[in-house]
Amino acid sequence: MISRRNVLHAGLVGGASYLLVPGKTMARAVPTEAGVLDPSEIDKYVAELAIPPVMPLDSRAGADVYTVGVRQFRQQVLPLGWPTTTVWGYGSTRHPDTFHYPAYTIEARYGQPVQVRWVNQLVDAHGRYLRHLLPVDPTLHWANPPGGAKRRDSRPMFTSTPGLYEGPVPIVTHLHGGANTEESDGYAEAWYLPDARDIPRGYARVGSFYDEFATKSVAQFGVPWEPGEAVFHYANRNRASTLWFHDHTLGVTRLNVYAGMSGFYLLRGGPSDLEAGILPEPAPRLGDPPGTHYYEIPIVIQDRSFRTGGGLFYPSSRALFDGFKGPYAPDSDIAPTWNPEHFGNTMVTNGRTWPVLSVEPRRYRLRFLNGCNTRALILKIVTDPLAHRPVPAKLALWQVGSDGGFLPTPTQREQLLLAPAERADIVVDFTSLPVGTELYLINEGPDAVFSGGTVGTDYPAANPKTTGQVMKFVVKPLVTADTSTPPARLTLPRFEPLGMAQHTRRVCLNELASARLPGVRPREVMLGTFGAQGKPIPLGWADPITENPAAGSTEIWELHNLTADAHPIHIHEVQFQVIDRQTLPVGVRRPPDAGERGLKDTVLAYPHEITRVKVYFGQAGRYMWHCHILEHEDNEMMRPFRVGPA
Repeated sequence: MISRRNVLHAGLVGGASYLLVPGKTMARAVPTEAGVLDPSEIDKYVAELAIPPVMPLDSRAGADVYTVGVRQFRQQVLPLGWPTTTVWGYGSTRHPDTFHYPAYTIEARYGQPVQVRWVNQLVDAHGRYLRHLLPVDPTLHWANPPGGAKRRDSRPMFTSTPGLYEGPVPIVTHLHGGANTEESDGYAEAWYLPDARDIPRGYARVGSFYDEFATKSVAQFGVPWEPGEAVFHYANRNRASTLWFHDHTLGVTRLNVYAGMSGFYLLRGGPSDLEAGILPEPAPRLGDPPGTHYYEIPIVIQDRSFRTGGGLFYPSSRALFDGFKGPYAPDSDIAPTWNPEHFGNTMVTNGRTWPVLSVEPRRYRLRFLNGCNTRALILKIVTDPLAHRPVPAKLALWQVGSDGGFLPTPTQREQLLLAPAERADIVVDFTSLPVGTELYLINEGPDAVFSGGTVGTDYPAANPKTTGQVMKFVVKPLVTADTSTPPARLTLPRFEPLGMAQHTRRVCLNELASARLPGVRPREVMLGTFGAQGKPIPLGWADPITENPAAGSTEIWELHNLTADAHPIHIHEVQFQVIDRQTLPVGVRRPPDAGERGLKDTVLAYPHEITRVKVYFGQAGRYMWHCHILEHEDNEMMRPFRVGPA
């Protein structure tokens, strides 16, 4: 049998064989099948970077009110002259021209509530439901609208290996990084189908927590939830920060996000923000005239693969991951379609492949988001994307913020490590560069699961001709004088550390091999806790809750990573502080990276290490914590937790 990590085996990378060595992270081939577009054929740096405009409001009456739908549409993701790509994305239902991948940005103010009616509009022109663009594995523990018999672990039960699910698509949107009540968090089992005319008889139209949360929300706010919709309320009382929204449906998050369901939510103002004019501005605003020059730009980086006809490619068989061709469920415990990880062969930035941004010789504020399903990014700015020559010393790159807002102090970076879902608020100073200078944002993260270490020593960098390149900067003449403060002289808002912890909680990260087919792994990935004598206890989504902090309490969570991968762990509802990391079993503790010394909601837990975070749980409710490698999250690496009485 084929094993991914614990035996030597051969594969293909660009036609050449490779070996997977125990304990090492090696480049792995991106599996292909007929009709997949060769990324080397795609023209680079011919399309301008798309800067997401601001989502228009419905009204502003006590709260900022939006109606945001999810629709299917075609978009020019590949360069002009190439086919368009069918994607799913968000937009204002009152403004059909706003549907875009990634979504238009929701701009929020501290203390000003936002109400969003999220509408599932994945229907055709006749009101009939649309099938998923990508292959849905119905053997996973997932939303499963058809229902039917279930195994003890809540996975659907089959008498033979099923084909792909082709029914209506469930969605539920999560505001990542927000501090919200449970009914507005985007809980994975509070999904809902579109209000289509042809939902098959017997299908569940909503998830198991939808009705409970709808009742609670309506009682508090008096705003009804209609079929195919959910109304979420965001208080916006957390720190000014770069948040983002994306789908979070149980067992299909990887596919819904890959199809295009993501967007920025920027929270401004309050005591943790800076006054106007200190950082580069302006950012996009409603009603901006065409041609407005922006100096604050949100940038989401994602990897995708395409078919030759322009459509998105995502693997439709486990065999494309590691060559395992069965037996699949129910004759084994291996899912037929789920891939443990997926790496696209093409880099897409703000919805366009390898774009170019014209910049002036001045400072820019770039809010980076790693929106990849699996890929960790190590970003650098260089003068040559192939030789990786360093930039001139006079160019400065400064990090001023992370997931939870501003850092205690600015920190200069030569490179930027971002795991999936992490954000970084960066000031790039192009001030002294001559007009005509060309620079490149590259990625030195691996074309495989990141496990830590140093590029060139512990792992090879991404393919420098494709996934190693992200976007290009070209310096153009100055249009507007720069009045922002040089980042080295910035005084950032006062940072208030979290108080003393009342409890330390030990949890674990686990990878499980097949119980029936020796050598086949992973079968699934799980979070868990510890039992007697420190024995790890892997747990799935359906197992009873084991994390039950009190409302208003502060805890230290020790994340024991017992796997060979680095996992980005996200805890809903909270922003936490990274305390330290320590190699297992008893290593020297090391402090967090300079870019992790503010507040975070996603932390990279390195293999065979303990990562410690301090968490304040501010409000009662049922939430989730999970790995933000979306393929892991979709196959059991997600657990519910409850704040307050069970």
